[in-house]
Parts: sequence; structure tokens; C-alpha cells
Amino acid sequence: MSRLAGKTALVTGSTSGIGWAVAQALADEGARVMLNGSRPAAEAESLRAALAARCGCEVGYAPANLADPASARDLVAQTLAQFGRIDILVNNAGMQHVAAIDEFPDETWDQLIALNLSSVFHTTKAALPGMKAQGWGRVVNIASAHGVVASPFKAPYTASKHAVVGFSKAVALEVAELGITCNAVCPGYVRTPLIEKQVVDQAKVHNLPEDRVIREVILAAQPTKQFIEAEEVGALVAFLCSEAGRSMTGAALLMDGGWTAR
Repeated sequence: MSRLAGKTALVTGSTSGIGWAVAQALADEGARVMLNGSRPAAEAESLRAALAARCGCEVGYAPANLADPASARDLVAQTLAQFGRIDILVNNAGMQHVAAIDEFPDETWDQLIALNLSSVFHTTKAALPGMKAQGWGRVVNIASAHGVVASPFKAPYTASKHAVVGFSKAVALEVAELGITCNAVCPGYVRTPLIEKQVVDQAKVHNLPEDRVIREVILAAQPTKQFIEAEEVGALVAFLCSEAGRSMTGAALLMDGGWTAR
């Protein structure tokens, strides 16, 4: 059965990686999906058409500069204009920059916080009135294992993801009696094109074969020594958005290969 038939989902940053896997999982469950990203128009249309053909459901696409508050709010407005409602909001868009805090560029801090944290506020604020009116909604914020633990040289990213976890808890409490849930999903290292490129780069830097780089460098913190697959994250999000997940709210759900169990 299609657990999300009749629902509409907006997934930010959904043209690759985790966001694309989440969009596919929701579409496979019957939801109509608004994709979002910064791909060239032709590439975006190709992805939109492929997902629509795969699931037999309506799929839209809207670009947005989510670091800009007005653009983030407009993305919600475009989704409402096309589909008439938003039942599910998945805030996935984000960025990373690694540097010592005393060498971290000020402008990169501003951009990272705007995208990783402030956009979550703006899209959630814009989507909640409709969810309240219909008495049903799901907000899922893709945080990170860095939402509960820290790593050196990732202070701004860690700060942003800790804040997303806290924001998710507060929203969950505000809407607890309104049929709306809000959760943070906290993955460890997920196999994405960005991570795969890092494996190649780190292999050159450390003069190690790629399998050793994965185990000894990239996944040093994850006891399983295995990447999380983006499809696993998508499946968890789909569950949270279903009726089976209605009592899960205000949670920071770890999918980290045992990282934070240490």
C-alpha cells in the first residue's frame, strides 16, 4: 500500500545525495513531491521527469537560494501554488566547510549558518500555518551525528546541526497537539558523490588504497566501518512521515553506525 497517497512533500536540496534518496522514498510511498536544488534547468527537468515516471505521481521542481530568507519562503509559496498544500517538509539542504575556527572565513560562517540553520526556520515558519489548518503535518530536518557530538575543525557545522536538533525539539513541543510531528534525523557518514570524491582525494593525500582510507580515515569514528546508504535515510524519513510514525516527535534519530555509542 502507498502510505503517503494524497500527501504532498517539499524536500529541499533534493537533486542529489540524501535529498534525492528522500524524494524517491516519499514518491515511492505515493506522495507528490516538489524537488529543489540548483541544477541547470535541463538537468533538473530530467530528474523531475525520471522521478515522475518511476512513481507515477506528480513531481515538481523549483530552484531557490535557501541562504536567502525571501527565497526560502518563496519556495514554500511555489509549492503551495503548484500543489495546493504541503503535508511534509524535509529540510535537507546544507553545506560543509572544514577549517580551524581561528582561520574560518567570516563569510563562510554566515553562508553556512544561513543555509544549514536559518533556512530551516524560514521554510518551517512558512509551511506550518497550512499544516495547522489541515490538522496534519510532518517536518523532518536532516541534521547529522554532529548534531549530538563534535569533531575538530567543524565547529560551525557542528554548531548549526546542534541548533537544528534543538529547533526540532522546540517545534515538536509547540505543535504536539495539532497532528504535526517534527524530528531531526542524524546520519553519520553517508555514501554520496561528495564523500566518494573525498575518498579519492584522501587516498592521494595519505598515499593509501581507497579501502584503507574508508576504514582508517573517513569511517574512523563509525564502528561498523560501513557507509550509511542514502536509501536508508530515505526509508527512515518515509517511516516518520507515515501514520506508523505519528508518535515519534521531538526526537534526534541517530543513524550513525554506532558512532555516538562510544
